Amino acid sequence: MTEIVNDKALDVLFRQARSHTAWQNKPISEVTLQALWDLAKMGPTSANCSPMRVVFVESQEAKEKLKPHLMPGNVEQTMAAPVCAILANDAEFYEHLPRLFPHSDARAWFAGEEKKAHAEATALRNGSLQGAYFMLAARALGLDCGPMSGFDNAGVDRDFFAGTTLRSNFLCNLGYGDPESLYPRGPRLDFDEACQIL
Repeated sequence: MTEIVNDKALDVLFRQARSHTAWQNKPISEVTLQALWDLAKMGPTSANCSPMRVVFVESQEAKEKLKPHLMPGNVEQTMAAPVCAILANDAEFYEHLPRLFPHSDARAWFAGEEKKAHAEATALRNGSLQGAYFMLAARALGLDCGPMSGFDNAGVDRDFFAGTTLRSNFLCNLGYGDPESLYPRGPRLDFDEACQIL
């Protein structure tokens, strides 16, 4: 894969893409959400561990369940978004490794109480990577994103993941953003401020 994507694709994915907090009243189809997953799941993770799981909060009932766990500044934008994705990590992702990484006994690298910290760090690192792939996939499909960490993880885990091995990582509102509500883009660090070549 040596082909470079064109400038339009780079604009959509990076240069002109923005984080949105206001939304057009336009639903997202289930077909689009399925296509979003099918793209996002293709991004690389260590040993193909793929720990991210997604709950698409779409119904009013589900949004009301989520609402008490949001920081006040995130309530209005989340209730107005067509969908809020809860991006979670499966703490026992390694149970799927015999299928996802069959050419080695990768499950043994993570299973067991003595390896719990390693498994948790791996789930967080790779689930967060998958969250980034998820947002790029959403943008590629014409959606806008509003990622958030301003919520009560423990409350979300209690109300959405009780009795499971899933733990919330971050939230991402999805929809078709209202460009009129955007602030000017914030600055970014220059190469010389953030990078070294050794």
